[in-house]
Amino acid sequence: MEGQKITQAIATLFKAIDDRDWQLGLSVLAKEIFLDYSSMNNTEPSVHNHEQVIDAWESFLPGFDRTQHQLSEFKVQLHGHEADVFYVGKADHFIGDEIWTTIGNYNTRLEKQKGKWLITYHKLTYDRQSGNTGLPKLAHQKIMAMRNKQ
Repeated sequence: MEGQKITQAIATLFKAIDDRDWQLGLSVLAKEIFLDYSSMNNTEPSVHNHEQVIDAWESFLPGFDRTQHQLSEFKVQLHGHEADVFYVGKADHFIGDEIWTTIGNYNTRLEKQKGKWLITYHKLTYDRQSGNTGLPKLAHQKIMAMRNKQ
């Protein structure tokens, strides 16, 4: 039962990303989250306020026409009110007919706070990518163009 609630919190995060439902994303994040995407983008792992995490995604992901995340192979390790979850993630990013796909392994840690499982740690271990690897740059350009029109 707890394992289902834990994996559902993770699935909710990725659904929120794909649906651009930022409030839904906030609902499964703890107030502070340790993020580590260093294996993919060479940024330093660091702790962020949950709103900063959503703001970062909100300022980049809408540059894609849509995204689709697929999660599989969940392994949940429960430690009382904390859980470590290991799983595989595939993310397809679309602009027009072009696609950029990334695949990696995730380690997400959650803590049960006031009866609800919230994400406190989120690490991607990048494995590979395929498709049009220029799409992130194009997505960034689209975001900048949208901002300039406002």
